[in-house]
Amino acid sequence: MKASHKVINWCIEQHTKTNHFYDTYLPYRFHLEMVDNVAEQFEHLLDDKHDYFTGEEIKYNRDNTISLREACRMATYSHDLIEDARVSYNDVKDKLGYEAADIVYAVTNEKGKTRKDRANDKYYEGIRNTPGATFVKLCDRIANVQYSKLTKSRMFEMYKKENEHFMSQLAYIESGNHPYKTMFEYLINLFQD
Repeated sequence: MKASHKVINWCIEQHTKTNHFYDTYLPYRFHLEMVDNVAEQFEHLLDDKHDYFTGEEIKYNRDNTISLREACRMATYSHDLIEDARVSYNDVKDKLGYEAADIVYAVTNEKGKTRKDRANDKYYEGIRNTPGATFVKLCDRIANVQYSKLTKSRMFEMYKKENEHFMSQLAYIESGNHPYKTMFEYLINLFQD
């Protein structure tokens, strides 16, 4: 269930207004569509029958209830807005609702001088504690690894080097039963030759 054209266009417009590119020369839309394509591949892992906040079953005549699947699909297009496009949490909430805004807020890096500072323990704790944020973060990471592998970017080796820590921070244990286990396995396989 892809986000509406209105949502997609608004998110893309925010990146365009700030001259935000992907890999210095591609329109940022390229990255957002890659992330959404990954979400589409794995969205069957998301619950679309229960309300995002209450966990109650969604009835056909929904009154402003949104499923985890819907929130995540909106967040695939909006996940970098707060971090990169000078958009606030309230801007995202007003356009996309609390659910997507909470996910976007959770996957927004902390302030820091280094990559490690920006993706610290507090950052990962926020992701783990926000419904849908782990899914969206995995979609983002898979898209970035796919692109860096395809283009033979130096980023591929960096992602590979930090992958064990990344997966550990998102509470993945190989022998365990994580709801996004197939996504973690897919990510691991991307690093195989």
